[in-house]
Amino acid sequence: MGVLALLLLNLSLVVITVLVTQTQAANWAHEIPYEDLGKEKVTKLHFYFHDIVGGDNPTAVRVAEAPMTNKSATLFGAVVMVDDPLTEGPEITSRLVGRAQGFYGSAGQKEGAILMAISYIFTDEKFNGSILNVLSRNPFTTPVREFSIVGGTGLFRYARGFVQAKTYFFNNDGAVVEYNVTAIHY
Repeated sequence: MGVLALLLLNLSLVVITVLVTQTQAANWAHEIPYEDLGKEKVTKLHFYFHDIVGGDNPTAVRVAEAPMTNKSATLFGAVVMVDDPLTEGPEITSRLVGRAQGFYGSAGQKEGAILMAISYIFTDEKFNGSILNVLSRNPFTTPVREFSIVGGTGLFRYARGFVQAKTYFFNNDGAVVEYNVTAIHY
């Protein structure tokens, strides 16, 4: 009789545990109507990206490379981590509007092309704390390039869209790139 009581007690505990766990699991996620997100907006931004690889205070630093990277004309296999300033005008002394943080890797063996995964973190005025995320191939020797916006946060929640980039200035110490952004978001 004692064994049967113990078996029933254990079975009851298992059933209670399963029910409680299912109840807790159901509470962590819920759906909201699509309409609750609000109306989609289109935001156009214009700024300059400063990728500084030389000098005393570089903002782009090579963190990895393949054994053959330095023998490659395109530096194929190099990976660079960035924390680049974004400014209102092309001069580095122009008003800071944000930072580009992420990395890019030299992905082209035959042409100058990088694969970028970069978050554009805005620090100025209305967009302070909002982020646009770009994941795209950048054939940087092409006069005008387009990149994919794959997401965003803050005022750019659920963002998608594109960036048109044009090199404004380039030398051995870095580049200044003009960005025209079209972001669709809620």
